[in-house]
Amino acid sequence: MTESEDDSRLGDSPAEGASAVKNSRPLQTLLADTKASRQVVKLQHGGQSPLQPHPPSLPKLSQGRKSCSMEETVRSRRLKNSQESLSDPVETSSSSDSLKDDRADLLSSASFLLHGVKSNPCSKAPGFRDRGSSLSDHERRPHSPLDDHRGRLAKVRLSPLQPSGPLPALEKNLVSASLRSTNRIDRDCLDYCVSARENPPGLHRNLSDSRLLDNMGSGRASVNSMRSNYSVLNPIRPQDVRNRSFLEGSVLGSGALLGPDELDRYFPDRRLGVYIATWNMQGEKGLPTNLDDLLLPTDSEFAQDFYIVGVQEGCPDRREWETRLQETLGPYYVMIYAAAHGVLYLTVFVRRDLIWFCSEVEHATVTTRIISQIKTKGAVGVGFTFFGTSFLFITSHFTSGDAKVYERILDYNKIIEALALPKSLPDTNPYRSSASDVTTRYDQVFWFGDFNFRLSKDRADVEAIMNQTAGDDTTPLLELDQLSSEMKDGSVFKGFQEAQIHFRPTYKFDIGCDVYDTTSKQRTPSYTDRILFRSRQVDDIKVVKYSSCSSIKTSDHRPVIGVFQVKLRPGRDNIPLGAGQFDRTLYLEGIRRRISRELKRREAMKNQSSSTICTIS
Repeated sequence: MTESEDDSRLGDSPAEGASAVKNSRPLQTLLADTKASRQVVKLQHGGQSPLQPHPPSLPKLSQGRKSCSMEETVRSRRLKNSQESLSDPVETSSSSDSLKDDRADLLSSASFLLHGVKSNPCSKAPGFRDRGSSLSDHERRPHSPLDDHRGRLAKVRLSPLQPSGPLPALEKNLVSASLRSTNRIDRDCLDYCVSARENPPGLHRNLSDSRLLDNMGSGRASVNSMRSNYSVLNPIRPQDVRNRSFLEGSVLGSGALLGPDELDRYFPDRRLGVYIATWNMQGEKGLPTNLDDLLLPTDSEFAQDFYIVGVQEGCPDRREWETRLQETLGPYYVMIYAAAHGVLYLTVFVRRDLIWFCSEVEHATVTTRIISQIKTKGAVGVGFTFFGTSFLFITSHFTSGDAKVYERILDYNKIIEALALPKSLPDTNPYRSSASDVTTRYDQVFWFGDFNFRLSKDRADVEAIMNQTAGDDTTPLLELDQLSSEMKDGSVFKGFQEAQIHFRPTYKFDIGCDVYDTTSKQRTPSYTDRILFRSRQVDDIKVVKYSSCSSIKTSDHRPVIGVFQVKLRPGRDNIPLGAGQFDRTLYLEGIRRRISRELKRREAMKNQSSSTICTIS
């Protein structure tokens, strides 16, 4: 038996090593007597100790492999186990493994002291020691005398790989450049409340844009938009640009222009704000000096997405009327369509950001006069699709006269049968459409105008009821309303609804004041101007506001306004898109007028502030 075999046999049994360590002197003394211990082992080489159990024979090593001691074999196995434990997330966090490792290290050191195990080239593992040098146990634990031997024989622990080169210097702002660029928001989408504190003059709060930004801050679409390097818009992959034609698609199609992803990005609640105004202008040439009260009332917190304005007996200069509307709404809105039938005008304004999701706009007209060339009575309708929801807006002027209820019913029936819409736009739900009723061929229908339905009482009786009722209680008056009565009977406006009326009758006033007709005809005050709505699905339209505009007194009628929230649905890309078309000339003229008006106002304020009053004491 050779010396190396005897040494490895003496170190085979872990129990023997542990008992030897337990009965030996302190480890500091053992370190000093290392040479003496080796000599004792050599003297015992001649015979087997009676108290020493005979260890099992070692397996024969394969050819071509260097012989290693049992100590090195155990350590290599522990190294393999440690590598497996590093791949197991449960084992890497176990505290019991560290206790086992310390016990193994102690047994390894004791075996070396007692049996004098010689170092072997296969136990050095220089590669692992170099990689783990930065996070070695020698740096983590206090130094002890055993560390000199543990440095070569203790269990090798792996550590994370270190970079081959030096790390780049960190900037003060740890946010990456791409993320910093996505946080740059267009000035139109800024919440001006924060900026106003830094630059008070010249800034105002953009409520509608800040609301859109808040909605974009939470949701799947906003997370996707953060992948863009240049804006908060949804990123577009080159493959999508190659494959997508935007001419046809389905509701479930990914990346569709009118699909659910784009709809949820702009309308997380899938609710659209619609503002409708109807007004009989009495053909007056002079327009109100300011239309803000008509379109932008002060009691509204936000502006709406659509502005639909219908007038009856409109002013002779229709273009001037449309320009005044554009000047009032300002640069946030564009006019995508305007239609007329004689003195009936219907104008559609859409928020500038939303014109890309509108289809082509169609219109049709119907006259209710016996002679078709006379276009003072009748209707004009405008229809289009927004995302996957179709809209129809109708403004009309029915036959006048207190007792001509039947004629007004005939006007209604003729309009729903003769209004030829839609033309080229696909019907979103053809199974619920009727060839004899145009209002059944659209998802959302708004019908407004001067219906000329009166209160079925004399002037004196109506005034007596108005004097007796206090506040906004209009129930006694509505019991006399011809339109409400006919709608209950189902003879007119089938399927339509109307919001609760809490305002005074809008007809007929003396021009320039709030006094009802004082002429010789003494016409009865009535609710002639109305806004009705109908939807294919229940509760798709919710009423936000329904009132009259009493500040505009240039006509014998008071304008009636309504604000609604309309349910939207995703659509298909097979509709003819409007491609963002709008009246550019009108838009520029309206903006020019706003600038001129603002300059005049500032000049007037400057002159007023610089004027002085001389006094003689």
